Parts: sequence; structure tokens; C-alpha cells
Amino acid sequence: MSKPYSEACDRNRDPILGVIAPLLADRRAVLEIGSGTGQHAVYFAGKMPHLLWYTSDRDENHQGIRLWLEEARLANLRPPISLDVRGSPWPELTVDAVFSANTAHIMHWPEVEALFSGVGELLPEKGLFLLYGPFNYHGCYTSESNEYFDARLKSRDPLGGIRDFEELDRLASRAGLRLRQDFAMPANNRILFWEKCAAHP
Repeated sequence: MSKPYSEACDRNRDPILGVIAPLLADRRAVLEIGSGTGQHAVYFAGKMPHLLWYTSDRDENHQGIRLWLEEARLANLRPPISLDVRGSPWPELTVDAVFSANTAHIMHWPEVEALFSGVGELLPEKGLFLLYGPFNYHGCYTSESNEYFDARLKSRDPLGGIRDFEELDRLASRAGLRLRQDFAMPANNRILFWEKCAAHP
């Protein structure tokens, strides 16, 4: 089997790194949800060697991720963890950040709900959740290209599609996460940055 490859990962990795590197500068361990091909994990772990980077995805993607990890041979990368956000137990990890790219629009809505709930339970106080992808605002597309992309997504899976920021932020709030910043990214994408709040007495 040859390594899986995503051109989009190569294209967006440096803009993403430019945003997340300062946010993760004082972090120790990150769980990446939906590692996909494994390209982001290898690149980001290589650029941020102080971080222990845990990869995760559904089992069918593990072989490809392992090929990237085995080639990179980075001491701070961990083999893929089996994680279906709704259908499998979440790993018992000690991490202070979670990163996920281009997952919310592929997941069905109950999975998106499970994603936020699981992240909220996993993160400690002041833990960070960084979510990259395209998002709608007040039910509206931010560009014609995103509208076209959403139509393509829904033609393949009617239960997928670009999610509304306000709905995601509502889920985040329910999970004890507070929005800290919303970063504009190239190609009409964003990085949403939440922080885990202190538990209420």
C-alpha cells in the first residue's frame, strides 16, 4: 500500500501552523481527531517537537496514517487511536489540547454533537479545542465556493454539509467551552478556538 495523499493538506498546513503554533506553544500533549491521511500530524509534530501528538481516526484509516508515521520516525508522534466519536469509547488520555481539521462537515449532526461533548469531557480546565474548516454564519455561506462545496458534500451524503458557527458554539458552550477567537484562513476556511472553562461549583 502506498501512503495516502491529500493535496489540500499540503496546501493548508502552513497557514494552519501559523495560527496554532503560538496557541500550542505552552501545551504538552494534543489529540488530533480525524487524522485522515496522517499528513497534518507528521508536519505539525515535526514543527512543534515539544508536543506529544496523538493521532486518531476510524480503523479503516489507520494503515495509511501508520505509513506516514513510520516514514517520519518522530519521537513525539503516537500511533493512531481507534476513535469513532459516537460509536466507540473515547481514549483515556492526558492532553491539554484537541485539534481537528475538516471533520465537522463530513460528520453527521449527532456525531458533531458527540465530538463537542467528548472534547468537553476530555479537556482539563484551560484546555484548548482548535477546529479548522469552512463554516456558515447566521445560516449564510461566506463565499460562492463554499456554497458549491456544500452542494457537493450533500450530493455525496445528504446528512453532511457545512455547519453553522452559531450551532457549533452552542454545542461548545454546553460542553463547557468558551470561544476565544475565530481566525480567518485562506480559501474561505476558519479556525475556531475554544478554551475549557472552570467547572461551576
